Formats: sequence, C-alpha cells, structure tokens
Amino acid sequence: MNLDLSSLRSVIAAAEHGSFRQAATALNIKQSALSRRIRHLEGQLGVSLFERSSGGVRPTPAGASMSQASRRLFAEIDHMVTASQLADRGEAGVLKAGFGTAVSTSKVRTILADHIKSFPHIGIQVTERSPAQLAAALGTGDVDVAIIAGEARQHNGPSMSLWSERIVAALSSRHPLSNSEVIDWSDLKDEIFLLSQWDPGLDLRNLILKKLAAPGDAPKIETWDASNENVLGMIEAGLHVSVHCESWTSLSYPGVRFREIRDSSGPSHITFTACWEEHNRNPALARFVETLRQTHHPTTLS
Repeated sequence: MNLDLSSLRSVIAAAEHGSFRQAATALNIKQSALSRRIRHLEGQLGVSLFERSSGGVRPTPAGASMSQASRRLFAEIDHMVTASQLADRGEAGVLKAGFGTAVSTSKVRTILADHIKSFPHIGIQVTERSPAQLAAALGTGDVDVAIIAGEARQHNGPSMSLWSERIVAALSSRHPLSNSEVIDWSDLKDEIFLLSQWDPGLDLRNLILKKLAAPGDAPKIETWDASNENVLGMIEAGLHVSVHCESWTSLSYPGVRFREIRDSSGPSHITFTACWEEHNRNPALARFVETLRQTHHPTTLS
C-alpha cells in the first residue's frame, strides 16, 4: 500500500486543529483538497479517521493512532534528512583513524577529543599499528587516516606534516646522567641504546646515527620487536638508555628519568605526519584533514 505523505500531513493538521477548514489554512491548500486527501486515505485503509460534525472534526481511535504514527514518521524523515546533510558535509558518519604512536601520548589524544567535541555526530574508530601495517590498512580502506611519528616512508599517497616534538633520553634513575637536566649527545656515545622497532623506531635510530656515528665508530643500538612501553620498562634495569618523543614524559615509569638531549645546534626534534589515500571519498576524512590543516601547523600537501 502506497500512502501519500501529503495525506498524512492532512491527518496531523486536522487532528491538531479539530477543523478541516483550519487545517487547510495551516497547510495553505483548499479545504476541498484536504477533505479529498483524507477521504482517499480512509478508503485505502478501510477505516474512518474522523468523526465529522457541524462543529468540526474529532479523530476516531484509528485517526488518533494514525496521527501519532504520522508524527513519528515525519520526525524520522527529518532526522534522516539532517543526518544525510551532516554526512555530506563531513559532520557525521564514521572516521577510522590509525595511529603509529600511543593514543595516550603526544597531541593525538587532544586531537581526537577536540574533533569529537566539534563534531559529535562523527563516530571515531581507533587502531594502533606499526607504520607498515597502517600503510597497508590505508590501501585497503580499513583505515581512513593514519598519524605516525616521523617520515611516511611506506606511504605513497597524500601526506601532511603536523607538529614536532623534542627528543629526550630515557635513563635509569641510577644512571649518573640522570642528575643532569640537559644531556649533550656526546655524553651518550658509549651507551647501549635500546629502541622499539615500532614507530618511530627507525627515525630515532637514524637520528642516533646522525648524531653519534663516526668513521669506524658506530653507536651500539639494539632494537626489539616490542612496544615503547616495554622498552621503557627495561630502562630501569640500567643496562641501556633510550630516546623518545617528549610526549612520553607525560607518563610515569618508576625508576626512569627523561632528560632533554642537545648539541651545538640545540634540541633535536621529530615531526608527526598524517597520511591518507587520494581515492578515499569519506566526507568525515575530508573534514578531519581540514581540521588538521587549520589547527596543527601543517605544510603543503606532498
């Protein structure tokens, strides 16, 4: 059975006003047209929707039920239209975000919180993976956008540089250098570094080599297939030192001290990068990328 929406609006108006004439005026149509709509609907349903009298009209039980159901229907239609418009503007829908760094550290947590607050109709699904896994997930569409620490070496699509963080050394509280507020890179040349293979391990390894490697004298670096959390858990033993982004200093690791590293050029930094695929047309992605562009000092798209 096909029900005409204009007939349902006529039922609602007649039930509200108690008069076909007043209902027609409210809908800006002729009374005869409204009356025909309702009679046609009554014929379709096989029930009487209104009791008619010289004093006006009153809904029958069937009419009252039809009026209430019609109101709910139009409320759902309005919601559907609004949701569609929000989704088209990237203000609703689902954004699948992948991170190569712990969500609890750096600006990642703030970015997500601010975006959720600004666009409450967007659902965000968060995944934490290695850079290689994130690059693959972008290609398959399992992730809409990835934010990693360091360079996007394994991604050939669009990317955008975001913020930078200082690099700090992580040492056992028993290490002599832990008493210094600032450490020179040269002070670490005889240390054994322990790094995670996870993001941004490769960038940090390259940084150590750049600062300390010399002909015939390479720094000692061990890399583990373990998270940065597990690496920091081992630093307390005092057998290694490590280097991390400054945001990790916001977390507490008993027996571990974080100290800024400098040389003649000043502190070292690492830049975070956002990556996505050109063919991804998710409006929620476009909105998120625009938010990053406006609020996190990005550079020109690559």
